[in-house]
Amino acid sequence: MSDPRDKPAPAQAAAGTAPQRPDTPCVAVCSTTFDDVCRGCGRTVAEVANWVSMTAEQKERVWERILAQGYPRRNT
Repeated sequence: MSDPRDKPAPAQAAAGTAPQRPDTPCVAVCSTTFDDVCRGCGRTVAEVANWVSMTAEQKERVWERILAQGYPRRNT
């Protein structure tokens, strides 16, 4: 019987898979008062509205962009 600790994490099981992320970048600091980008998570209004219907690949592209831009932000 093998040790379950020897198995790779699900996100690391196959090469090229996306890293594990929370279900959404939302940090409950929602504000698009001055432009179309949320000051809390960094997503556009369209990305927030369409998040639940986006593919995993689309979500990963958004995650990569917002992380590179310094989002998600808490208490800013």
